[in-house]
Amino acid sequence: MEALMRDVWQGLSEQEKQEWMQRIALQLPEGMQYEGLQTFERYGQRTQTGVFTHDEQRFVFVPGDQVTLGWEKWHHGMDEQTTADLHETASSYGIKDVQSFLAGQMSPVREVNIGPMLVECETISLGWIEVTEEEAFAQEHDDFPKALAEFKESGLNEYELHLEFKLIQDKGEVRILWFNEGIELEDIVREETAAGFSLLTEDEWEYIYGGGCRTLFPWGDSFDYTMRLRHLGYLHNADKANPLSGDEDTGTEASSSVEPNHRPYDLELPNFFGIQFAGDPYKYELTLDADGEAMPKGGDGGTLIHGGAGPLLGFLPAASVFYRDVNVDELDWEELMDTLYYRRVIRLTDMKMD
Repeated sequence: MEALMRDVWQGLSEQEKQEWMQRIALQLPEGMQYEGLQTFERYGQRTQTGVFTHDEQRFVFVPGDQVTLGWEKWHHGMDEQTTADLHETASSYGIKDVQSFLAGQMSPVREVNIGPMLVECETISLGWIEVTEEEAFAQEHDDFPKALAEFKESGLNEYELHLEFKLIQDKGEVRILWFNEGIELEDIVREETAAGFSLLTEDEWEYIYGGGCRTLFPWGDSFDYTMRLRHLGYLHNADKANPLSGDEDTGTEASSSVEPNHRPYDLELPNFFGIQFAGDPYKYELTLDADGEAMPKGGDGGTLIHGGAGPLLGFLPAASVFYRDVNVDELDWEELMDTLYYRRVIRLTDMKMD
Protein backbone atom coordinates (compact mmCIF):
# COMPACT_ATOMS: atom_id res chain seq x y z
CA MET A 1 0.00 0.00 0.00
CA GLU A 2 3.01 2.31 0.39
CA ALA A 3 3.12 2.64 -3.41
CA LEU A 4 -0.28 4.33 -3.29
CA MET A 5 1.01 7.20 -1.16
CA ARG A 6 1.71 10.34 -3.15
CA ASP A 7 5.47 10.66 -2.60
CA VAL A 8 6.00 7.08 -3.84
CA TRP A 9 3.24 7.09 -6.46
CA GLN A 10 4.69 10.10 -8.27
CA GLY A 11 7.96 8.23 -8.78
CA LEU A 12 6.45 5.04 -10.20
CA SER A 13 6.77 4.23 -13.88
CA GLU A 14 3.66 4.29 -16.04
CA GLN A 15 3.71 0.49 -16.23
CA GLU A 16 3.88 0.20 -12.44
CA LYS A 17 0.95 2.59 -12.08
CA GLN A 18 -1.04 0.57 -14.60
CA GLU A 19 -0.36 -2.61 -12.65
CA TRP A 20 -1.56 -1.05 -9.40
CA MET A 21 -4.74 0.25 -11.00
CA GLN A 22 -5.49 -3.16 -12.46
CA ARG A 23 -5.00 -4.76 -9.04
CA ILE A 24 -7.41 -2.25 -7.53
CA ALA A 25 -9.96 -2.92 -10.29
CA LEU A 26 -10.22 -6.57 -9.24
CA GLN A 27 -11.69 -5.58 -5.85
CA LEU A 28 -14.09 -2.82 -6.84
CA PRO A 29 -17.92 -2.90 -6.71
CA GLU A 30 -19.69 -4.69 -9.55
CA GLY A 31 -19.94 -2.62 -12.70
CA MET A 32 -16.92 -0.46 -11.98
CA GLN A 33 -14.31 -0.48 -14.74
CA TYR A 34 -10.77 0.80 -15.10
CA GLU A 35 -10.39 3.08 -18.14
CA GLY A 36 -6.66 3.89 -18.05
CA LEU A 37 -4.21 6.54 -16.87
CA GLN A 38 -4.72 10.26 -17.36
CA THR A 39 -2.69 13.29 -16.29
CA PHE A 40 -4.24 16.34 -14.67
CA GLU A 41 -2.42 19.60 -13.96
CA ARG A 42 -3.55 22.82 -12.31
CA TYR A 43 -2.46 25.35 -9.71
CA GLY A 44 1.15 24.16 -9.99
CA GLN A 45 0.31 20.56 -9.06
CA ARG A 46 0.34 17.62 -11.45
CA THR A 47 -0.94 14.05 -11.06
CA GLN A 48 -0.92 11.08 -13.40
CA THR A 49 -3.71 8.90 -12.11
CA GLY A 50 -6.12 6.12 -12.90
CA VAL A 51 -9.62 6.83 -14.21
CA PHE A 52 -12.54 4.49 -13.47
CA THR A 53 -16.21 4.53 -14.45
CA HIS A 54 -19.35 3.29 -12.72
CA ASP A 55 -22.78 3.79 -14.35
CA GLU A 56 -21.22 6.42 -16.63
CA GLN A 57 -19.86 8.35 -13.64
CA ARG A 58 -16.11 8.97 -13.52
CA PHE A 59 -13.88 8.24 -10.53
CA VAL A 60 -10.18 9.00 -10.18
CA PHE A 61 -7.50 7.46 -8.01
CA VAL A 62 -6.22 9.92 -5.41
CA PRO A 63 -2.94 8.89 -3.74
CA GLY A 64 -2.71 9.21 0.02
CA ASP A 65 -0.50 11.65 1.89
CA GLN A 66 0.39 13.08 5.28
CA VAL A 67 -0.57 16.75 5.17
CA THR A 68 -1.25 19.82 7.26
CA LEU A 69 -4.80 21.12 6.92
CA GLY A 70 -6.58 24.18 8.30
CA TRP A 71 -5.68 27.87 8.20
CA GLU A 72 -4.69 30.49 10.76
CA LYS A 73 -2.31 32.87 8.93
CA TRP A 74 -1.00 33.82 5.51
CA HIS A 75 1.59 31.56 3.93
CA HIS A 76 2.94 33.99 1.31
CA GLY A 77 0.63 36.95 1.89
CA MET A 78 -1.89 38.73 -0.30
CA ASP A 79 -0.96 40.88 -3.26
CA GLU A 80 -1.79 44.59 -3.28
CA GLN A 81 -5.09 44.22 -5.13
CA THR A 82 -6.41 41.47 -2.84
CA THR A 83 -5.28 43.37 0.27
CA ALA A 84 -7.07 46.54 -0.78
CA ASP A 85 -10.23 44.68 -1.76
CA LEU A 86 -10.33 42.62 1.42
CA HIS A 87 -9.78 45.55 3.77
CA GLU A 88 -12.30 47.73 1.96
CA THR A 89 -14.97 45.03 2.02
CA ALA A 90 -14.21 44.01 5.60
CA SER A 91 -14.40 47.60 6.84
CA SER A 92 -17.88 47.96 5.33
CA TYR A 93 -18.92 45.10 7.65
CA GLY A 94 -17.19 46.68 10.63
CA ILE A 95 -14.38 44.10 10.63
CA LYS A 96 -11.10 45.56 11.90
CA ASP A 97 -8.85 42.52 12.36
CA VAL A 98 -9.01 40.86 8.93
CA GLN A 99 -6.70 37.94 9.70
CA SER A 100 -8.59 37.01 12.88
CA PHE A 101 -11.86 37.27 10.96
CA LEU A 102 -10.61 34.94 8.24
CA ALA A 103 -9.10 32.48 10.71
CA GLY A 104 -12.47 32.32 12.45
CA GLN A 105 -14.08 31.17 9.21
CA MET A 106 -11.57 28.36 8.61
CA SER A 107 -11.03 24.87 9.97
CA PRO A 108 -8.28 24.59 12.64
CA VAL A 109 -4.71 23.72 11.73
CA ARG A 110 -4.04 20.00 12.18
CA GLU A 111 -1.83 17.17 10.91
CA VAL A 112 -3.72 14.36 9.21
CA ASN A 113 -3.03 11.12 7.38
CA ILE A 114 -5.09 10.72 4.21
CA GLY A 115 -5.35 7.22 2.83
CA PRO A 116 -5.44 6.44 -0.92
CA MET A 117 -8.91 6.34 -2.40
CA LEU A 118 -11.06 6.47 -5.51
CA VAL A 119 -13.07 9.70 -5.65
CA GLU A 120 -16.09 10.52 -7.79
CA CYS A 121 -15.23 13.41 -10.13
CA GLU A 122 -18.60 15.16 -9.98
CA THR A 123 -21.21 15.50 -7.27
CA ILE A 124 -24.74 14.14 -6.84
CA SER A 125 -27.64 16.26 -5.64
CA LEU A 126 -28.98 15.02 -2.32
CA GLY A 127 -32.20 17.01 -2.40
CA TRP A 128 -33.23 16.74 -6.06
CA ILE A 129 -33.95 13.67 -8.21
CA GLU A 130 -34.43 13.83 -11.98
CA VAL A 131 -37.71 12.22 -13.07
CA THR A 132 -39.56 11.64 -16.33
CA GLU A 133 -42.67 13.61 -17.22
CA GLU A 134 -44.75 10.51 -16.55
CA GLU A 135 -43.18 10.07 -13.11
CA ALA A 136 -43.78 13.73 -12.31
CA PHE A 137 -47.48 13.55 -13.21
CA ALA A 138 -47.76 10.44 -11.04
CA GLN A 139 -46.90 12.63 -8.04
CA GLU A 140 -50.33 14.30 -8.51
CA HIS A 141 -49.00 17.69 -7.48
CA ASP A 142 -51.72 20.34 -7.91
CA ASP A 143 -49.39 22.98 -9.37
CA PHE A 144 -47.24 20.83 -11.63
CA PRO A 145 -49.38 20.38 -14.81
CA LYS A 146 -50.04 24.10 -15.20
CA ALA A 147 -46.43 25.04 -14.33
CA LEU A 148 -45.05 22.59 -16.91
CA ALA A 149 -47.37 23.80 -19.68
CA GLU A 150 -46.57 27.45 -19.00
CA PHE A 151 -42.85 26.78 -18.74
CA LYS A 152 -42.74 25.11 -22.16
CA GLU A 153 -44.22 28.26 -23.70
CA SER A 154 -42.35 30.81 -21.59
CA GLY A 155 -38.86 30.77 -23.03
CA LEU A 156 -37.45 30.71 -19.48
CA ASN A 157 -34.31 28.69 -18.78
CA GLU A 158 -35.38 27.55 -15.32
CA TYR A 159 -38.38 27.58 -12.99
CA GLU A 160 -38.55 26.34 -9.40
CA LEU A 161 -41.36 25.88 -6.93
CA HIS A 162 -39.43 26.01 -3.66
CA LEU A 163 -38.72 22.54 -2.24
CA GLU A 164 -41.23 21.00 -4.66
CA PHE A 165 -39.97 20.74 -8.27
CA LYS A 166 -37.63 22.38 -10.79
CA LEU A 167 -37.99 22.74 -14.56
CA ILE A 168 -34.86 23.29 -16.63
CA GLN A 169 -34.48 23.94 -20.37
CA ASP A 170 -31.61 21.81 -21.68
CA LYS A 171 -30.89 21.76 -25.42
CA GLY A 172 -34.56 21.91 -26.38
CA GLU A 173 -35.67 19.38 -23.78
CA VAL A 174 -37.27 20.05 -20.40
CA ARG A 175 -35.58 18.34 -17.48
CA ILE A 176 -37.75 17.78 -14.41
CA LEU A 177 -36.25 17.60 -10.93
CA TRP A 178 -38.36 16.55 -7.96
CA PHE A 179 -37.49 17.39 -4.38
CA ASN A 180 -36.32 14.32 -2.48
CA GLU A 181 -38.48 14.95 0.56
CA GLY A 182 -37.97 12.91 3.69
CA ILE A 183 -34.53 11.44 3.05
CA GLU A 184 -32.11 11.57 5.98
CA LEU A 185 -28.31 11.50 6.17
CA GLU A 186 -28.44 8.01 7.66
CA ASP A 187 -30.36 6.81 4.58
CA ILE A 188 -27.65 8.07 2.23
CA VAL A 189 -24.83 6.56 4.29
CA ARG A 190 -26.63 3.22 4.53
CA GLU A 191 -27.47 3.04 0.82
CA GLU A 192 -23.99 3.98 -0.36
CA THR A 193 -22.32 1.63 2.12
CA ALA A 194 -24.47 -1.23 0.84
CA ALA A 195 -23.33 -0.39 -2.70
CA GLY A 196 -19.65 -0.42 -1.68
CA PHE A 197 -19.10 3.33 -1.32
CA SER A 198 -18.42 5.82 1.46
CA LEU A 199 -18.81 9.59 1.87
CA LEU A 200 -15.96 12.05 2.23
CA THR A 201 -14.72 13.30 5.57
CA GLU A 202 -13.90 16.98 5.98
CA ASP A 203 -10.17 16.11 6.05
CA GLU A 204 -10.46 14.22 2.78
CA TRP A 205 -12.41 17.05 1.14
CA GLU A 206 -9.81 19.67 2.07
CA TYR A 207 -7.07 17.38 0.76
CA ILE A 208 -8.68 16.66 -2.62
CA TYR A 209 -9.50 20.35 -3.06
CA GLY A 210 -6.19 21.86 -2.00
CA GLY A 211 -3.79 18.95 -2.39
CA GLY A 212 -2.12 19.79 0.92
CA CYS A 213 -1.49 23.45 0.06
CA ARG A 214 -0.93 25.88 2.94
CA THR A 215 -2.38 28.90 1.17
CA LEU A 216 -5.88 30.31 1.49
CA PHE A 217 -6.81 29.28 -2.05
CA PRO A 218 -5.48 26.24 -3.93
CA TRP A 219 -3.52 28.59 -6.22
CA GLY A 220 -2.13 30.94 -3.54
CA ASP A 221 -3.02 33.61 -0.97
CA SER A 222 -4.24 36.21 -3.47
CA PHE A 223 -7.58 36.21 -5.25
CA ASP A 224 -7.59 35.78 -9.04
CA TYR A 225 -9.55 38.63 -10.59
CA THR A 226 -9.30 37.21 -14.11
CA MET A 227 -11.73 34.39 -13.34
CA ARG A 228 -15.17 33.87 -14.78
CA LEU A 229 -17.47 33.05 -11.85
CA ARG A 230 -20.99 31.70 -11.72
CA HIS A 231 -23.52 34.45 -10.85
CA LEU A 232 -20.94 37.19 -11.51
CA GLY A 233 -19.52 36.38 -14.93
CA TYR A 234 -16.15 37.93 -15.72
CA LEU A 235 -14.43 40.04 -13.09
CA HIS A 236 -12.29 43.08 -13.93
CA ASN A 237 -9.03 42.26 -15.74
CA ALA A 238 -10.91 39.45 -17.47
CA ASP A 239 -9.70 40.65 -20.88
CA LYS A 240 -6.28 39.29 -19.94
CA ALA A 241 -5.34 35.66 -20.26
CA ASN A 242 -6.27 33.62 -17.20
CA PRO A 243 -3.15 31.82 -15.93
CA LEU A 244 -5.22 29.45 -13.83
CA SER A 245 -7.44 28.08 -16.57
CA GLY A 246 -4.96 28.05 -19.42
CA ASP A 247 -7.16 30.34 -21.57
CA GLU A 248 -5.42 32.49 -24.13
CA ASP A 249 -6.17 36.14 -24.66
CA THR A 250 -8.58 36.38 -27.59
CA GLY A 251 -8.12 40.12 -27.89
CA THR A 252 -11.84 40.59 -27.22
CA GLU A 253 -12.95 42.75 -24.32
CA ALA A 254 -14.99 40.65 -21.90
CA SER A 255 -17.63 41.75 -19.42
CA SER A 256 -20.19 40.15 -17.13
CA SER A 257 -22.90 40.83 -19.72
CA VAL A 258 -21.05 39.19 -22.62
CA GLU A 259 -19.75 35.74 -21.75
CA PRO A 260 -18.48 33.49 -24.55
CA ASN A 261 -20.09 30.07 -24.28
CA HIS A 262 -16.76 28.33 -24.78
CA ARG A 263 -15.30 29.74 -21.58
CA PRO A 264 -16.21 27.60 -18.54
CA TYR A 265 -16.48 28.90 -15.00
CA ASP A 266 -12.96 28.68 -13.62
CA LEU A 267 -13.81 27.24 -10.19
CA GLU A 268 -15.70 24.39 -11.87
CA LEU A 269 -12.79 23.10 -13.97
CA PRO A 270 -11.11 19.78 -13.03
CA ASN A 271 -8.24 20.23 -10.61
CA PHE A 272 -4.86 18.48 -10.37
CA PHE A 273 -6.56 15.23 -9.28
CA GLY A 274 -9.18 15.46 -12.06
CA ILE A 275 -11.92 16.32 -9.55
CA GLN A 276 -14.54 18.99 -10.19
CA PHE A 277 -16.12 21.17 -7.50
CA ALA A 278 -19.30 23.24 -7.51
CA GLY A 279 -17.45 26.58 -7.38
CA ASP A 280 -20.74 28.10 -6.28
CA PRO A 281 -21.22 29.68 -2.82
CA TYR A 282 -24.95 28.93 -3.00
CA LYS A 283 -24.17 25.20 -2.91
CA TYR A 284 -22.74 22.96 -0.20
CA GLU A 285 -20.87 19.67 -0.55
CA LEU A 286 -21.64 17.12 2.12
CA THR A 287 -18.78 15.78 4.19
CA LEU A 288 -18.81 14.04 7.56
CA ASP A 289 -17.04 15.12 10.73
CA ALA A 290 -15.28 12.80 13.17
CA ASP A 291 -18.64 11.86 14.74
CA GLY A 292 -20.29 11.07 11.41
CA GLU A 293 -22.37 14.25 11.47
CA ALA A 294 -22.90 16.45 8.41
CA MET A 295 -20.13 19.01 7.83
CA PRO A 296 -21.09 20.99 4.69
CA LYS A 297 -18.13 22.44 2.73
CA GLY A 298 -17.56 24.68 -0.27
CA GLY A 299 -20.32 27.21 0.33
CA ASP A 300 -22.36 29.33 2.72
CA GLY A 301 -25.76 29.12 1.05
CA GLY A 302 -24.96 32.37 -0.74
CA THR A 303 -25.11 34.45 2.45
CA LEU A 304 -22.06 36.62 1.72
CA ILE A 305 -22.52 37.09 -2.01
CA HIS A 306 -26.26 37.70 -1.65
CA GLY A 307 -25.45 40.31 0.99
CA GLY A 308 -23.32 42.26 -1.48
CA ALA A 309 -19.91 41.15 -0.22
CA GLY A 310 -18.33 41.23 -3.69
CA PRO A 311 -16.30 38.51 -5.43
CA LEU A 312 -13.50 38.11 -2.87
CA LEU A 313 -15.56 37.61 0.29
CA GLY A 314 -18.64 36.44 -1.62
CA PHE A 315 -16.72 33.56 -3.19
CA LEU A 316 -14.48 32.88 -0.20
CA PRO A 317 -16.70 29.93 0.86
CA ALA A 318 -16.43 28.35 -2.60
CA ALA A 319 -12.82 29.25 -3.45
CA SER A 320 -10.90 28.85 -0.19
CA VAL A 321 -9.67 25.41 0.82
CA PHE A 322 -10.52 25.43 4.51
CA TYR A 323 -13.74 27.47 4.85
CA ARG A 324 -16.37 26.36 7.35
CA ASP A 325 -19.82 27.94 7.41
CA VAL A 326 -20.25 28.82 11.08
CA ASN A 327 -23.97 29.48 10.54
CA VAL A 328 -24.88 26.22 8.82
CA ASP A 329 -26.36 24.77 12.02
CA GLU A 330 -29.08 27.41 11.83
CA LEU A 331 -30.52 25.71 8.73
CA ASP A 332 -33.00 22.89 9.14
CA TRP A 333 -32.24 19.67 7.27
CA GLU A 334 -34.87 20.22 4.59
CA GLU A 335 -33.54 23.68 3.73
CA LEU A 336 -29.99 22.33 3.64
CA MET A 337 -30.98 19.49 1.30
CA ASP A 338 -32.06 22.07 -1.28
CA THR A 339 -28.43 23.06 -1.92
CA LEU A 340 -26.56 19.99 -0.70
CA TYR A 341 -24.49 17.71 -2.96
CA TYR A 342 -22.27 14.72 -2.21
CA ARG A 343 -19.71 12.53 -3.93
CA ARG A 344 -18.87 8.88 -3.38
CA VAL A 345 -15.47 7.48 -2.45
CA ILE A 346 -13.87 4.06 -2.07
CA ARG A 347 -11.11 3.97 0.54
CA LEU A 348 -8.39 1.62 -0.64
CA THR A 349 -7.10 1.16 2.91
CA ASP A 350 -10.12 -1.12 3.36
CA MET A 351 -8.72 -3.45 0.69
CA LYS A 352 -5.95 -6.02 0.97
CA MET A 353 -3.65 -5.71 -2.02
CA ASP A 354 -0.14 -6.16 -0.60
